[in-house]
Amino acid sequence: MVTIKAGMPGIFYRRPAPEDEPYVSEGGTIAAGQTIALIEVMKTYNEIKAEADGTIGKFLVEDGDEVEIGQDLAELEPA
Repeated sequence: MVTIKAGMPGIFYRRPAPEDEPYVSEGGTIAAGQTIALIEVMKTYNEIKAEADGTIGKFLVEDGDEVEIGQDLAELEPA
């Protein structure tokens, strides 16, 4: 199992808008380059993309949590 890490500090969001479904749910399969979340920094939303194909084991931070650079965001079971 590997982790997907925050590339910058900010506020973590699992969905593109509050009323939308999450980009991916725990147990969901993802492809390399797929957006899994956003980090908001000064009203700019930056996509967090998967670096490899696999399955999301679990998210390690909650929607709306403040994150630091290098912080583990989600566990990824590589394909």
